Amino acid sequence: MNHADALPIDPLKEPFLDALDQGPVVVSAATGSGKSTRLPVWALARGPVLVVEPRRVACTALAGFLAGQRGQAAGDDVGYAVRFDTACTDQTPLVFVTPGIALRWYREGRLKRFTTVMLDEFHERRWDTDLLLALLKQDGGHRLVVTSATLDGPRLARYLDAEALHSEGRGYPVNVRHHADNDRQMPDARDLPPRVREAVRAGLADDDDGDVLVFLPGRREIQQAATALASLDAEVLPLHAGVTGEAQRRALTPGPRRRVILATNVAETSLTIPGVTLVVDAGLERRTHQRNGRTVLSLTPISQASADQRRGRAGRTAPGRVIRLWGENAPLEARTPPEIQREELGELVLAAACAGRRAGVLDFPDPLPAHTLDRAERQLNALGALDADGRATERGHALFALPVDTFFAHLIVAMADATAQGFMVDLAAALSARRRPLTLPRDEDGRRALADWEPRPCDATTLVRAVRQVPPDALKPNRAARDEARQLATQMRALLKLPGLPASLDEEVPAILAAALAANPRAAFLRREKERRRDAMGNGGEEVRVGEDSRFPEEAQAALVLDSHSLPGKGTRQTLTLATCLAPVPVQALVEQGLAEPETGGVEWHDGEPVVTRHWYYAGRRVHTDTARPEGAAARQVLARLILDGDCLAPAGERLMDDLDAWRLYLALGHDQGDAPEAAPWLARRLGELGVENLDDRALLEPRDLRFPGIPDWERQRFDEKYPRFVALSDLKMRVHYQIARRRVELEYRSGSRKAAPRRWELPAWSGWRVRYRKASRVVDVI
Repeated sequence: MNHADALPIDPLKEPFLDALDQGPVVVSAATGSGKSTRLPVWALARGPVLVVEPRRVACTALAGFLAGQRGQAAGDDVGYAVRFDTACTDQTPLVFVTPGIALRWYREGRLKRFTTVMLDEFHERRWDTDLLLALLKQDGGHRLVVTSATLDGPRLARYLDAEALHSEGRGYPVNVRHHADNDRQMPDARDLPPRVREAVRAGLADDDDGDVLVFLPGRREIQQAATALASLDAEVLPLHAGVTGEAQRRALTPGPRRRVILATNVAETSLTIPGVTLVVDAGLERRTHQRNGRTVLSLTPISQASADQRRGRAGRTAPGRVIRLWGENAPLEARTPPEIQREELGELVLAAACAGRRAGVLDFPDPLPAHTLDRAERQLNALGALDADGRATERGHALFALPVDTFFAHLIVAMADATAQGFMVDLAAALSARRRPLTLPRDEDGRRALADWEPRPCDATTLVRAVRQVPPDALKPNRAARDEARQLATQMRALLKLPGLPASLDEEVPAILAAALAANPRAAFLRREKERRRDAMGNGGEEVRVGEDSRFPEEAQAALVLDSHSLPGKGTRQTLTLATCLAPVPVQALVEQGLAEPETGGVEWHDGEPVVTRHWYYAGRRVHTDTARPEGAAARQVLARLILDGDCLAPAGERLMDDLDAWRLYLALGHDQGDAPEAAPWLARRLGELGVENLDDRALLEPRDLRFPGIPDWERQRFDEKYPRFVALSDLKMRVHYQIARRRVELEYRSGSRKAAPRRWELPAWSGWRVRYRKASRVVDVI
């Protein structure tokens, strides 16, 4: 090896190979040490190697670099596989892949040909990388290598029962300065573009001709910073997961002019950007976390480990400088929590099940939160993706086979025909691309052009049309995002054996949306009634706000929400969910699909037949009112009331009331144990047991069918004689009330001509009971 090509990791070669022969190996090595390029090549001495990189940019760049060192193109001895782009065969000995590809290969058995599997940059702690490590650890069929620049190596080594190796790396001195109002100021997005411009200009003014790397949280901030830096005498280049291959090559290759590279944290690890001597760090990233049971995306300060990682980028090839846009003593958290503890676990649980494992029994480097795991399993059970034992069903395997979110995969699989499936495939592709192919124009001219091109004010149809047809230039489509969506749609159509992408949108969209509504009823949302909250919509359990980029019209009341994202709201607990893809649906569809709950009003008689008024409610709002002949439970409730009022099947109602009164008294006297039901609910249940579904079924009933099985028949006559509920004398009829605790009988006047109270000798014996007589407000003792 040429001494000039030596890397800091090189002294670990023999210890690494010795350790690899004994079991798993954990390698922690500083940024720029060469771990991502040397370790895979060394491991080839033991057989084919698969390297799992968290990011597509790193996969293609590392494979291209190593292939170039051999004088080859990627795909011969060194290859890669990422979404939409594969440069390898089943014989390529060294392959770089993303975690999603690795999990699919695991399920298909394609990982078995690799002797060594290396999980690079494991400190990013993606859920798919954690799952892959847990699966490989349980299988024990590969030589495992786990690497990172910031990893807690000893802790992971204990988890894997592995040998831990460490390389210090080759670092040049790096001077760190902080640009902040006070030494505890946290990273902040306010006024970020001008603060970045000031820091970059200050750095460029120093006597240094190196390149500048600026860490920013996302593409929007990169665009804003690029605008702010446009007047610099330097080449300003973006670097993030969405840049083209040519833009990536320019960012990773020295040029004739001084460069300012604006990057997300894709540049933290794996990728070496030559010539960088100044790092400007905004100290921010977009990170998911759990809030009120939802995964929300927040702009968050980075951890101290990430700050150290970014600092290392300035001293790879020469002494460097770092300008941090926060206070020197800002209380950054030590490490970024893993995704499995920050996000919903549906994708992980399904991926594990499709690999033949139950996520809850796998041994992860950090435990899965029990409540998040339980919620994910319940949701997948509801979709029919898991059986009662947590195994993936045929439907679950079908969902996992599609390279989109489980929600979209479920909608695709649920469609009944190829046309509807194709529509959902194209929509899912548009929503799964890294950016939307088309966004809502802000200006009036753009809005008119959009209405001319796609008249329906529906986000779903607009996006499907944008995938199938080239939008007019006036709409400023994102061509790279459209190409990505078309690639994904073509890939899924091939997987499902559907026709190729059509050039038109001729489907019966309302029927497709109705099918989608039936497949996922929780996606149906209804506007709130209050005028000041018209942009709020609910489904009875969640609330969303209509996003600014939605075409959902003001006059529409109900929508199928097909995409949304959650953000932190006010305070420490509020979560704001923005609906970003809405498809209007008729309010009546909520009733027709059985989503609205009916409340039955009173019975009215029309032409001798009873009808009921029904009010249908969804998410707390009345959506429909109608009148109908009672059916099902409503019919049984109506018939029960008719029977109890004596208007039907007499004297069944009167006898039932007496049976229940007798049973209450029987229980109160301590002759048996149990409860005495209310007459109407019991009768409605009994009618259900008898199969009553409509009022016409009353013709099949007999009064004796409705007897209450309370006091045994052999005892009933004796009990009624001793404790009658009515007493009738020749000129006086009375209702009898028993007050058990007081041993008191009260006779209530009902009818008759007698003026005086009854005499005791005229009444049943009631030995030991005090008897009173009440007529109107007058109460007297009976003697």
